[in-house]
Amino acid sequence: MPVVNCPTCSAKVEWTEANKYRPFCSNRCKQIDLGAWAEEKYTIPAAAPSDPLLDDENQPQ
Repeated sequence: MPVVNCPTCSAKVEWTEANKYRPFCSNRCKQIDLGAWAEEKYTIPAAAPSDPLLDDENQPQ
């Protein structure tokens, strides 16, 4: 059975259906991660949206 590291504390976790918190080692680590998402500590890099009113040369259409 595969073993992964808990994303919060890096503890070894068996990836089985018996582990209801996978990939986390415990409910505590799961809640810590959820709190980080809620506080917007994680971000996904993205490019600024382009203006649909401008063409490729940045000239008004």
